[in-house]
Amino acid sequence: MTKSNKKRNRLIVRGIVLLLMVSAVIYTIAFKDKVKVLSVGDSAPDFELVDLDGNTHRLSDYKGQGVFLNFWGTWCGPCKREMPHMEKMHTEFEDKGVHILAVSVKDAKLKVESFRERYKLTFPIAIDQTDSVKGLYNISPLPTTFLINEDGKIEKIITREMSEEEIRSHMESIQPK
Repeated sequence: MTKSNKKRNRLIVRGIVLLLMVSAVIYTIAFKDKVKVLSVGDSAPDFELVDLDGNTHRLSDYKGQGVFLNFWGTWCGPCKREMPHMEKMHTEFEDKGVHILAVSVKDAKLKVESFRERYKLTFPIAIDQTDSVKGLYNISPLPTTFLINEDGKIEKIITREMSEEEIRSHMESIQPK
């Protein structure tokens, strides 16, 4: 094979690779389903998850009440630091119509149960094993918390660790009137 034939063959291979890459980018942009980014004022998407105690939780079951929907992971340092504050606010606000629902993202059940015991958590904790709810809410990073009012509307989206005072203030803001 001559030097010019090798150059021509390399050029053809590079052209094919480039064509495939351009096709993949066009497909991703034009045909891939777009994930809806949720905003304040949107209706919170309904979902169904089972908690560690086997109870089914649907967001729609909380209509008329405030929901502090927290996405977290057992490995997440900020999540670990805010959980004791969430527990304290849970006991303070549950009788006032504000509920915490914690959704662990893809953790093993045994890890989540151990985490719950270590931190003595009593609010419902569900595990999103398939990432379906994480995807529905377009979650990134952890922790991410959605404050959902009594009408099922998103009041605020927090994508960072919160202090006890911040959690209290947020829970007050979604307390039913």
